[in-house]
Amino acid sequence: MKKGRVRNAIKDLRKQAGLSQQALAEKVGATRQTINAIEQEKYAPSLELAFRIAREFDARFEDVFQFLPD
Repeated sequence: MKKGRVRNAIKDLRKQAGLSQQALAEKVGATRQTINAIEQEKYAPSLELAFRIAREFDARFEDVFQFLPD
């Protein structure tokens, strides 16, 4: 089975929106630590959280998250 990794544009989108990690976390129902880990690509969010994040930025899911196979 091939593996891969999930990349994201959350940090850039968050900064463009003028949001702190804490503010974004509160809006999407997560912790600041979770947002930090996702931004650093140390943690892939659940599908539900990923969609909530994309919706918060009024962006398409594919514009926020990308899967890169190894």
